Amino acid sequence: MSDNLTVYNAVRQPPREALKEIQAGRMKGKSDINPMWRLKVLTEQFGMCGVGWRYVITKQWLETGGKDEIAAFVNIELFVKVSGEWSEAIPGTGGSSFVAAESRGLYTSDECFKMALTDAISVSCKALGVAADVYWNSDRFKYDKPEPQPEKPIKKPVEQKQTEQKPVTLGQGPVNFANFFITCKALGYSSEEVHAFAKAESLKGWTREMLGELIKDLKANPKAQ
Repeated sequence: MSDNLTVYNAVRQPPREALKEIQAGRMKGKSDINPMWRLKVLTEQFGMCGVGWRYVITKQWLETGGKDEIAAFVNIELFVKVSGEWSEAIPGTGGSSFVAAESRGLYTSDECFKMALTDAISVSCKALGVAADVYWNSDRFKYDKPEPQPEKPIKKPVEQKQTEQKPVTLGQGPVNFANFFITCKALGYSSEEVHAFAKAESLKGWTREMLGELIKDLKANPKAQ
């Protein structure tokens, strides 16, 4: 085995307990990595923070997007000590939503820079091979454009009796986000907790079916009421 791959191969696969399946959104079914596991890996490989590894925040800024949305970004430089010598800077850029446009208005996050910093550290760690196997399998789903799917033949709708129609939780027609968050509140989840559970800064654009699946996942989650 090449010495150049010693660290890479030691940190490429996270343990099962460090992975959590994403329950909703366009990344549903993929794995979310516990950020504390990355810090543990850096400490195991290089020593305690500030002695064997460290990072420097080089820039923090906000960018305004469409519909009054604002995103927060952080640039860092990660350094690791190998054989008593500090490495060159390993750059990383992370981002998170500061102000997001949602159905009930603008939502402001007071943890945007902290989340952006966590994201930036993960980018720098990726260059060292941390969780490489997870990224190897999932990056194409996150960054690549979806491949066009063949058109399905149009089927003639089958007439059904009115008595066979069943009401849905969120109502027919356009998505009613007010009813959705009322349902979530009844399950013991605040708006912030719902966004965190769904791993999504905003639920705008979600279909009624996607929100229905999210409610099922919330019901199945053993959160203390």
